[in-house]
Amino acid sequence: MSMIETVSDIENSFLSRREITCNFQGLGGKLKRKEAVDMITKEFNLSNKTVIAINMKNQTGRPNVTGMFYVYDNEELAKKQVNPTIFERLERQAKKDAEEAPAEEAKAEAPAEEAKAEAPAEEEKKE
Repeated sequence: MSMIETVSDIENSFLSRREITCNFQGLGGKLKRKEAVDMITKEFNLSNKTVIAINMKNQTGRPNVTGMFYVYDNEELAKKQVNPTIFERLERQAKKDAEEAPAEEAKAEAPAEEAKAEAPAEEEKKE
């Protein structure tokens, strides 16, 4: 059983976009916009399209999230139609993720180095 339930899938020919509304089962409070976009891209095979999360709401009393996504063929058309604030937020998040990636790698390597350094010290104590 899939975690994604499609509520509506509309082809808006006037605005040259596809509007998808989905429910994400059991992901209330855990799902991020980027993760939701990745899940929609994989579910509907939209690898070479621009997918934008427009609205995501948690359902009251249930661990479900309802999300609305716009799918465009190219990014220029999306930038003309969608509020520029959304693109600014996406760019800020991408910069933040890029800065955190090296920090996470350093944290992952640091415990391994500490464990190696502690192992010989423990062996010396035993002797």
